[in-house]
Amino acid sequence: MKYKKQDKFIINGGNKLFGEISIQSSKNASLPLLSACLLTTEKVTLQNLPDILDIHNMLSIMRKLGVKIKKEGNNHQIDSLNASCKQIDCKLSKTMRSSLFFLGSMLSRFKSAMLTMPGGCKIGERPIDMHISSFKKLNVKIDYFNDYIYFDAQHAKPNKIKLKIPSVGATENILQFACLLKGKTTIINPAKEPEVVDLANFLNSMGAKILGAGTNKITIYGVNSLHGVAYTPIGDRIVAGTIMVAVAMCGGKVIIKNGVPEQNAKLIEILSKLGCKIKIKYDIIELSKDDALLPIGKIETAYYPGFPTDLQSVMLALSTITAGKTRIIENIFENRFLTVKELKKMGANINCVSSNEIEVVGVTHLHPATVVAEDLRGGASLVLAALATKGQTVVKNAHFIDRGYDHFEDVLTQLNLNIRRQ
Repeated sequence: MKYKKQDKFIINGGNKLFGEISIQSSKNASLPLLSACLLTTEKVTLQNLPDILDIHNMLSIMRKLGVKIKKEGNNHQIDSLNASCKQIDCKLSKTMRSSLFFLGSMLSRFKSAMLTMPGGCKIGERPIDMHISSFKKLNVKIDYFNDYIYFDAQHAKPNKIKLKIPSVGATENILQFACLLKGKTTIINPAKEPEVVDLANFLNSMGAKILGAGTNKITIYGVNSLHGVAYTPIGDRIVAGTIMVAVAMCGGKVIIKNGVPEQNAKLIEILSKLGCKIKIKYDIIELSKDDALLPIGKIETAYYPGFPTDLQSVMLALSTITAGKTRIIENIFENRFLTVKELKKMGANINCVSSNEIEVVGVTHLHPATVVAEDLRGGASLVLAALATKGQTVVKNAHFIDRGYDHFEDVLTQLNLNIRRQ
């Protein structure tokens, strides 16, 4: 699918959700798996990759590095045999922060790398200082010139690294770099997200020796080489969560397959307390909502296994039409309330308490408007608000939503909702 910046969603809200869907593979798991393919000269097949803009851009970067990619449906055969150490394409790296994931694999494979500061959604500074300090701990030489950062890993050595916060990106970069670094590398206070565990499982399936992923300490024993493998990324817990919140907002009954319920435990707990009926069997979530929801009270984001920052925006949309007051505290990113002004165009009652806290007073209903997505998750929240609003709403900048949701309009149409791309 070709994604266009001028695309928008035309949404006629007021319908309930009914049906059954299977959740796409995780965006946040698939991206580091792609970069890790550089670590082997053998062919790797990644199965069921989501058809989203971030994946398209990641594959474009890989092709420019000399990687051959053969696509059959949603399966991609990755051949990095003839990959070379080149600068990551400036234009592409500025469109997505995930280009930073190539740093660990490129340094491991080629012993040097150069990149510009990565881009992505406008949700905060998201500095790369922990990536820098971690590589320095591993004896990687780092130099700066204008907007470029140069890395030299010719004399890299294993070490113990203690992260000041459990950064997902820094943890994943260390995993990729250290798995082929002779000796023992230890990460203290690593990120515990399921996507980090999935990367470790992927690398181990290729012959790496990584222990403790998902705990407070990860130990990596460097091996000589990695081999090819066929692998399927985990399901996308954020997409599953988005659909669950859509049911809570609009009503109806949906069966979600590949919904990774254990990874959405915090959201399921909250929605159950609000009055949603939820049944879980293996990786299947059945969720229904008929009556008015109880007040939310408070949502506070935290590192996994806390409430995910990537679901904060859709919970903000839910809180706008839920009885009572809701406090939302954002502890991960400092600029994740960009959607507030757009929801206010639809009649939401939202007040800013501080730079990382807002108070929402639920209203009986929102009204249609033309709104603008400014980031991925905020864009999804605007779509959900529109679906719960009678009348026609236009959500501009659909390309932000396309970064993480695989044919979002088709999925929602399949669930009895009225949404089209224009």
